[in-house]
Amino acid sequence: MLLIGTMLGGLPAVAIAAPAKAPAKPVAAPVPAAPEAPTTAETAPPPAQVATGTVHSISVTGSQRLEADTVRSYVKLQAGQSYTREMLDQALKDLYASELFADVTIAGADTGNLVIQVRENPVINRIVLEGNKRIKEEKIRPEIKLAPRQIFTRSKARADVARIIELYRRQGRFAANVDPKIVLLDQNRVDIVFEIHEGAKSRVRKINIIGNDHFSDGRLRGEMATKQTGITKIFSSGTSYDPDRLSYDQQKMRQFYLTNGYADFHVVSAVAELTPDKRDFIITYVVEEGKRYHFGDIKVESQIRDLKADNLKYLIKFKKGDWYNAKTVEDTVDSMNEQAGLLGYAFADTRPNFQRDKEALTMGITFQVADAPRVYVERIDINGNTITRDKVVRREFRLVEGDAFNGFRVKRSRDRIQSLGYFQDKMEIEQKPGSAPDRVILETNLQEKPTGQLQVSAGYSSLEKFIVSASITQSNFMGKGQEIRTSADYSIYSKSVSVGFTEPYLFDRNIAVGGDIFRRDYNSFNYVNDSRQTTYDQTTIGFQIRAGLPLTEFWSMALRYGLSQDKISLDKGSFYSAYLPDGTVDPAGTLRCDPLLAGRYLCDAIGNRTTSSLGYSLVFDNLNDRRRPTAGRKIVFSQDFAGLGGSVRYIRTKAEGHQYFQIVKGLVMSVNGEGGYIKSLEKQRVTGEDPVRLTDRFYLGQPDFAGFDIRGVGPRVLRYFYNSDGTLNTDRKQASDDALGGRAYYLGKIEVELPLGNGARELGLRPSIFGIVGSVFDIDKPQLQNIGAAGQFREILNADGTRNCYDPAGVNASVPVAQNTTCPDGLSPFGSSIPGFQEFFQGNTWKPRVSIGFGINWNSPFGPFRIDIAKALVKYKGDDPKLFTFNVGTQF
Repeated sequence: MLLIGTMLGGLPAVAIAAPAKAPAKPVAAPVPAAPEAPTTAETAPPPAQVATGTVHSISVTGSQRLEADTVRSYVKLQAGQSYTREMLDQALKDLYASELFADVTIAGADTGNLVIQVRENPVINRIVLEGNKRIKEEKIRPEIKLAPRQIFTRSKARADVARIIELYRRQGRFAANVDPKIVLLDQNRVDIVFEIHEGAKSRVRKINIIGNDHFSDGRLRGEMATKQTGITKIFSSGTSYDPDRLSYDQQKMRQFYLTNGYADFHVVSAVAELTPDKRDFIITYVVEEGKRYHFGDIKVESQIRDLKADNLKYLIKFKKGDWYNAKTVEDTVDSMNEQAGLLGYAFADTRPNFQRDKEALTMGITFQVADAPRVYVERIDINGNTITRDKVVRREFRLVEGDAFNGFRVKRSRDRIQSLGYFQDKMEIEQKPGSAPDRVILETNLQEKPTGQLQVSAGYSSLEKFIVSASITQSNFMGKGQEIRTSADYSIYSKSVSVGFTEPYLFDRNIAVGGDIFRRDYNSFNYVNDSRQTTYDQTTIGFQIRAGLPLTEFWSMALRYGLSQDKISLDKGSFYSAYLPDGTVDPAGTLRCDPLLAGRYLCDAIGNRTTSSLGYSLVFDNLNDRRRPTAGRKIVFSQDFAGLGGSVRYIRTKAEGHQYFQIVKGLVMSVNGEGGYIKSLEKQRVTGEDPVRLTDRFYLGQPDFAGFDIRGVGPRVLRYFYNSDGTLNTDRKQASDDALGGRAYYLGKIEVELPLGNGARELGLRPSIFGIVGSVFDIDKPQLQNIGAAGQFREILNADGTRNCYDPAGVNASVPVAQNTTCPDGLSPFGSSIPGFQEFFQGNTWKPRVSIGFGINWNSPFGPFRIDIAKALVKYKGDDPKLFTFNVGTQF
């Protein structure tokens, strides 16, 4: 196969391409490059030495696909017709204009027997793209107008090259270059190859601002979406050049000046220059700041009868003499329109009329509220819900057809629909004119998103080590708004499985019901020499049913009943012995929890207990979004009473509150507080045993209290061991540390989520700073165990109550003897020695612990990743601080 390069007009010389795989035979000889279409008569061969003549015949040679009559139809010459040189030139132009021919000549002008010799343009066999990595082929193909089985022309190829380059420029790659090549095949066919050299993404190297006297370049660049390249902007997408963003930045700069009193500010020019290497842009703005204005006289006029001007003045948050701020004026207009909407005037129109005094540099404003009819809801239209049933959305509306329009209720309806989590964010309820001036149509255009989630994850936690979890959740089951869920979790120290169901509207009434069935296995632990040691095992099996109903728009009540059985056990090989509390051996040889091995508080917790509890919660919730709120408040007060049967009796009371503020766009502050108290309804059975069970108490630490380890705050027993020289080893890391929890606790947290640039947001980064204060306290002091430096011996008995005697030298085998029989001479009882230790009870104080820190959430390619770095500023004896914690997982 012979591959012939060609020159496309206006394009670089085409190199010889590699052979394409096609079932075509190679051409016998190279085809000469096609010339450009002639634009003047000089490009065509002269018809003859004569200026005029008569056409005797017209024949066609060289055509392969086209009939001779088809070729003749493009020329305006016929046999018997006289002709001139100009007519022959026009015939050539008409043939080239058809874009069917690569070369045309007309011979025989001297005899009148005209011969039209043509070389047809080839037919395209296929289109090949090479080198495109940043833009997928499916995005480039629609831009290419050439297609297989079409006639190839140079003009179409040039247009396709221009379209591909424009596509790359839209992505900020102004250095992109497209090199078109053709591969000649037999039967006058060709393959078209577009070799794409994408080049680097064009960045903004420098942003220059000329004419700014009152604000620095850096201050103004901070208001722009476009950013200069630099080490701090590695992850920002704002450094790429975007012509549309240039216009947006001008508006942002103008808005900044208008909010700072410069009412005459305008951008004189904005120029973006591409550097010679086509890699970067330099943007230059020329601005005129003008003078700074104060607010002048401020007036309010209302043409709505029910809306007095004096009742609107409290909405104005500025006064005469303040610096002019266009943003506060816009906010005031919105507030006045919203106030009118509360009275049923959906189409209220507030217009600020400005009185500018350029000499006094004041801006007077008169807010004029135009007359508007009171409006009623004619219809509520819901569009876009293909899966979610119409009633699921409609029941969240705080208005129905025929109600008087109320702007507050429309906003509340939007927040409630958004909080369902079934639809894409930034959903709005549009207000459209109805069939009459006093009618309004509320139209909701929804875009559904997946509400089912199948997740299998594996990860590593600094607390739980390796974790595996699986869950299936459908929060909009069959489009009815019902939620079904099942989950299973496994780690070295905990296991759980649960199944739950929630019906938010029972029998289409605003009553929510639901239930859960669960089993949880948890291994408590302590640390010795930084090694995590399991203490007790807790297995909980049970169920809970619940119901909720609204009391007002923002207040609701929830009722619940739960029944569960707890089994608390200790490893018998580690914590059991046959010794009685008085230190003597049980004659029957019965094994029991040994306080010297486990601690009195753990021995008291062992056993099976059944909890039958009834509880309620009062909830106030006006959050704008229950999933990621930025404004609003949530308050919860709850109590649970255990004692309706079962073996546990207590009253647990908890209260919590959450407040969210959006300080500026993207900067959200949250204030959270909670506290609780549990009171036992049982009497203390023995001295040193707290009436509230170990597993029912409150605990604080990671992850709720960053800066402290898990259960690292509050009452605990520390067991320090003696060294071989008889001194007490007070190294906290080598002590046994058992957290006991408390009957009361409180916790407060202030957190500010920091705004980031577009690049960081695209990566899923959400950093925050926080401060936490809290404590857990109020339990009875447990009985402490203390053994001298020599330790104590604990003999191990056989199941039948006999004891084993053995030869320490290993000469004789062990000899079983009766329990109260002394071992023969030279033999010793079989058992183990408990090293000497001393226990201390610490941390039981209400005084606050305080920590501050920095955290970051990252939706990494490996799954959700969370890092907390927190410093405990205030701690008390016994507390266990921890500076750094992390958690990472992945989905597959």
